[in-house]
Amino acid sequence: MRRCIAVAVVFVLALSGFAQSKRSITDKDLFRFQWIGDPQVSPDGSHVVFVRVTVNEKKDNYDTALWMVPTTGSDRPTRLTNGKHDAQPRWSPDGKWIAFVRSSGEPPKDGKPPASQLALLSLSGGEAWVMTDLPRPVSDPVWSPDGKHVAFLCDANADDLAKKQKKDSAGESEHESDVKVITRAVYRFNGQGYLDPKHHRHIWILDVPASSDGKATPKQLTQGNFDEDEPSFTPDGNRILFHTNRAVEPYYELTTSDIMSVPVAGGEVQSLAKVKLGGLLGGLSGMTLSPDGKRIAFIGAVQEPVRSYSQPDLWVLDLQPGAVPKNLTAAYDFDVNSGVGGDNAAPRAPGHLSPVWSKDGSHLLDVVAKQGRAILVSFDAGPYGAFDQLSAMPQELSRGDQAVQQFTTSDDGKVVVMNVSTPTMIDELFVLNADGRQRQITNINGALFSELNLTEPEEIWYSSFDGRKIQAWVQTPPDFDPAKKYPLILNIHGGPHSAYGWVFDHEFQWMAAKGYVVLYPNPRGSTSYGQEFGNIIQYKYPGDDYRDLMIGVDEVLKRGYVDANKLGVTGGSGGGLLTDWTVTQTHRFHAAVSQRDIADWTSWWYTADFTLFQPNWFKAPPFDDPQDYIKRSPITYIKNVDTPMMFILGDVDWRTPPGSGGEQMFRALKFMHKPTVMVHFPGESHELSRSGQPWHRVERLDHIVGWFDKWLMGIPNPEYNMPSDEANAMPGAPKNTEKPH
Repeated sequence: MRRCIAVAVVFVLALSGFAQSKRSITDKDLFRFQWIGDPQVSPDGSHVVFVRVTVNEKKDNYDTALWMVPTTGSDRPTRLTNGKHDAQPRWSPDGKWIAFVRSSGEPPKDGKPPASQLALLSLSGGEAWVMTDLPRPVSDPVWSPDGKHVAFLCDANADDLAKKQKKDSAGESEHESDVKVITRAVYRFNGQGYLDPKHHRHIWILDVPASSDGKATPKQLTQGNFDEDEPSFTPDGNRILFHTNRAVEPYYELTTSDIMSVPVAGGEVQSLAKVKLGGLLGGLSGMTLSPDGKRIAFIGAVQEPVRSYSQPDLWVLDLQPGAVPKNLTAAYDFDVNSGVGGDNAAPRAPGHLSPVWSKDGSHLLDVVAKQGRAILVSFDAGPYGAFDQLSAMPQELSRGDQAVQQFTTSDDGKVVVMNVSTPTMIDELFVLNADGRQRQITNINGALFSELNLTEPEEIWYSSFDGRKIQAWVQTPPDFDPAKKYPLILNIHGGPHSAYGWVFDHEFQWMAAKGYVVLYPNPRGSTSYGQEFGNIIQYKYPGDDYRDLMIGVDEVLKRGYVDANKLGVTGGSGGGLLTDWTVTQTHRFHAAVSQRDIADWTSWWYTADFTLFQPNWFKAPPFDDPQDYIKRSPITYIKNVDTPMMFILGDVDWRTPPGSGGEQMFRALKFMHKPTVMVHFPGESHELSRSGQPWHRVERLDHIVGWFDKWLMGIPNPEYNMPSDEANAMPGAPKNTEKPH
């Protein structure tokens, strides 16, 4: 008996030693992260091709290559392409070829990145080869049913082609003016920069050559001053369906999407339907054709009444004259074709989330955001060509505390592969069995994560001031002891219509590893809790969502392990706005980091990359109702701020331009001699935290935690010292007896 006890003690101590041998996650572990993007199952379901994303050698960008793994899990992933910038893989119908998009990765010339091209890889062996040589980037390849053609999108126009031909023959390029003449209200966009109204995405097609020696001459099928999206071939291969918005200046009206088709051989474009569904940033998405070619499914949001948030629904439309779209999820009060947000989706390989038809056309699969989880759900689409089963309840296929980020199926639907993320796993591929069990087939971050001591957050629910239930998570340090006192960081998500959840977030794990308790709630206005919960903040943002956040802090304080004198707050985008708002409404926080924020709604209305010409967030423009903008702008209450503030801003962030946010707050706080620091990231857009340059992402984490370390932990950082304080501290410096304004 004693011997058994001794063996048990040794075993427990061994496990304890194993846990202690692991280390905490660091900021620079990001350089070793690997990501999976855009997985695609082969037609027969035997293999998955995916984009493997890694940090490049200089740590200033990302490399992308195509890899493949068997769905049986019998072998490790193997690399397919040698390019450093390969993406968007698509299987041929016979499973013998993969078409994909390749970029040279060369640095921009004359301010323009090199054009990506369409490439082809034979699964029988040999190197991939590039099939196109167009002067502008290509994207979204799609195979014809017989495998003889590939359609794709490209925005090259006749002038581009003529200039390229002249350059190819003469060896010199013509001077192109970089002066921008702007006539549209939307003239720049986050991540894209200034928009060029002379270039529009159109549908092109090419005949697939039998070998690299064969020639392929792309042919443009559509023309005009409008973009086309999501092309797909009809089952007979004779036509290509797509959708487009034909409004010249779409911000003046509610969105109407035109569903159209064009002959593969070229010719007149045919209008099939007009759909008045949309959302704040566009029309329908995820359009996919049924196996028999008689119906299309797509994602769209009801536009009337005009809301701050309109929940996305799954729709089906018969391709018959006069047909009306049917809403399959009108009675399903969760967000279809949506997910929950972390900071580590695959950069440079986002993929495209679309509903997928079952082989018999009776069901549709899609990802749903539901109460902080992203789950794969099957929706009844009625029997072939009919709609008499639409009352059937959706069937949730995946289970557990996780986020399904993408999914893909074999042609017969029997093999379903999901890209899954959890708070302790960036993302990996899993095969979903019919009984709901998941079988992991990749482990690309296994070596790194076997070193790390990562812990799951605690999920909590609490009642807000009006009885509404709020979901939140608490991430504690790896060596957490509830008998001790810890500093707390309240982390607020943006959107405002988005959601935290059961997904990997490097920032939260890093903060916890540095000794902080992290609280990240989903206040009212968040997605994944239904239409009413999401839209309740319309015309009242910020407002009651702030109250939800403060009550969440109170709930954690009740637990006794948080030091009420060491509270910090941070957030980005809408979370930056709420960070600004928080420190103007309360003095309880001892440090704040506001990221890509909005401080002045009036300034933002005039300068953001999308318009609020429709009454989504405000009932009227600022020149008609200035007081509404003033009372909801944090800058109005700047004199209330006594919290030390840091502002993290991207120089080319056109979603929340720095001049409408942190720059205003910073200048005002400097005027009042309040401790403040502004950190500008050159070349970074609104996506800094998710897909910015790797070094910039690490430095961002360092500055956030460095600021909290200074003010909550008492760790000096000379970089953040106020110049006047340093001057006054110098020997012989005159004493400043003036009080701060």
